[in-house]
Amino acid sequence: MLSRVVETLYWMSRYVERAENVARLVNVNNLLLMDLPKGLSTGWEPIIDIIGSREAYLENHKDFNERSAFKFLLVGANNPSSILNSLWSARENARTVRDVIPRAVWEGINSLYLYVKENQNEGISKRGRFGYLKHIIEQTHLVFGALDATCNHDHGYMFMRFGSVLERADMTTRILDVRSANLIESETDRPFENIQWISVLRSLSAYQMYRQQMGVRVKREDVIEFMLHSEVFPRAVLYCLYEMKSIIAPITHSEQIDAVIADVTKDLVTTDVRKLKNGQLHQFLDDIQIDLAEIHNRLAELYFLK
Repeated sequence: MLSRVVETLYWMSRYVERAENVARLVNVNNLLLMDLPKGLSTGWEPIIDIIGSREAYLENHKDFNERSAFKFLLVGANNPSSILNSLWSARENARTVRDVIPRAVWEGINSLYLYVKENQNEGISKRGRFGYLKHIIEQTHLVFGALDATCNHDHGYMFMRFGSVLERADMTTRILDVRSANLIESETDRPFENIQWISVLRSLSAYQMYRQQMGVRVKREDVIEFMLHSEVFPRAVLYCLYEMKSIIAPITHSEQIDAVIADVTKDLVTTDVRKLKNGQLHQFLDDIQIDLAEIHNRLAELYFLK
C-alpha cells in the first residue's frame, strides 16, 4: 500500500477520534458546571488548555466566557482541534481514499461533518447542546464500528487503528494533566473534589469501569492509577501502549517504533503513580506526551515521509 494512502488513513482516524474526544470533554464539563457551586467552577479555560489551543483562543478573545469558549470548541474557525475542523480534516482525508474504505465509513464521516456544520446554532444553545454533542459521540462510534466490521484488516486498517489509539492515549494524558492541576484543594471545599474526579472519569467514559475494578469510592490516587495503569480499559494509557505494540508488530521495519513503545511502557509500569504529587504528576505526564509524539515521528519517518 502506498505511503500516501496509509498516511491519509492514519490521519483520517486520528481526526475522527479527536472530534469524539472534544465532544465528550465539552459535554462532561457542561454537566460538571451544573453540579458545582458557581464560586467553585473551574470554567472553560481548562478545556481550552487540554486541547492545546490557548494561544489560538486568546488571539480573538479576552476572557473564557461560556458562549465564546463553546463556539471555539465546537466550530471555531481558528481552532484546528474544534469539532468542525477535525471532522472537516477527517472528511477531506476520507474523500481522497474513498476507494479503499467501506462506503459506510465515508458516508458516516461526510454526514456527521454536514450535521455539525448545519446545526451549529443548536449546539451552541443551552437547550440543544446535549443532544447535539450526544449525536456526535454516537456517530463517531458508528464510524469506528463500521471500520472494524466491514473493512479489510490489512495494513491500511492497522494504521487507522494505530492512529486512533495514539490519539486516545494523548488525550488521556492531557485530561489527567490539566484536570489534576485545576482541581479544588482547599479543606473547606474538599467535598466538591470528589465531584471533579468523577468528572475526570466521565470525560474519559471510564466511570462505570472504574467502579467495577477499583470500587465504588472515587479517590485521586485510584483514578490516576486506573487511567494510567489499567491493562483492560481501552482509554487507559498502558492499555493503549500495549495495543499500539500489538498493532505495529506485523508491519515491516517496525522495530524502531516498538523500541520507543517499550521504553515508555517500562517507565509507566515501574512508576508508582499513586505517590506522584501535582508537580511530579505534571512532569511525568509531560514526559509521556513527549514519548507519544516521538512514536508518531518515528512512524512518519518510516512509513509516511517517502
